[in-house]
Amino acid sequence: MKSFIHIHFDKCTGCGICQLACSFDLFKGYNPRLARLVIENKTENLYHLPRVCNQCENAYCMTVCPVEAIHRNDEGIVCIDQDRCIGCGTCVRYCPIGMIFLNPETRKAYKCELCQGDPLCVAACPTGALELVRKELPRGESFPAKEICKEDV
Repeated sequence: MKSFIHIHFDKCTGCGICQLACSFDLFKGYNPRLARLVIENKTENLYHLPRVCNQCENAYCMTVCPVEAIHRNDEGIVCIDQDRCIGCGTCVRYCPIGMIFLNPETRKAYKCELCQGDPLCVAACPTGALELVRKELPRGESFPAKEICKEDV
């Protein structure tokens, strides 16, 4: 099973409710700067582009982590083990879409882990701009990295 959040940028109004839901879940406060997703305002706010971790099949963050704190769980979600993370920031620097952050309090890395399969940002989005996609893969097959992990989002 492969799960990721599909972005319908044409439905995004830039309201930021998804960011508020996300930051409250992780930090128990409403601060969009602490959310695990970003909304880019493009072309003088003519359109908005939400960005969230793509749960890359060939996740480079897993490869570069010097302590192997980043792994894929049973549901196929790329997760960071907070007990193993040393806060070096290597994964932050090498994420191709910039969706790994350092916690300002613990200085450890954090990213979207799809809220254990039920993302709050998707539930909170009033326009349906965010959609949780689950795809069953045929045995032995995987998604090509280029389909999911686009550097030019």
